Amino acid sequence: MKKIEAIIRSEKLDEVREALDAAGHSSMTVTEVKGRGAQKGITLEWRVGEYRVEFIPKIKLEMIVDDNDVDKIVSLIEKICSSGKVGDGKIFISTVDDVIRIRTKEKGVKAI
Repeated sequence: MKKIEAIIRSEKLDEVREALDAAGHSSMTVTEVKGRGAQKGITLEWRVGEYRVEFIPKIKLEMIVDDNDVDKIVSLIEKICSSGKVGDGKIFISTVDDVIRIRTKEKGVKAI
C-alpha cells in the first residue's frame, strides 16, 4: 500500500475529486494548508501598494491506495493540476506498512 499526498491549488480540488470518484477512488482526506516552495511567497498589489504573502493557501489531499493504483491516480492528479506555472504543487508517495479499520478490525488492503 502507498500513501499519496498531493499539495494542489484550491481551485483544482473539485475537478480532482470528481475525476477520482469517476475512477473509483473516492476515499480521501482533504486539509486546507499554507506553505511556500521555491517561489518563497508572492507579491500582490492592492490599492495602497504592494504587499507580500509569505505562505500561499493550498489543499493537501491524502489517500491510501493499493500499489497497483498509484500510477493511475498520480497521472490523473498531474493531468488536472498541471498548468506549467510555478505553484502547481507537489505529489509525495510513501509506503504504508499497515492499515486497520477500527470498526471491523480488518487489516491491509481490505481496510482501505
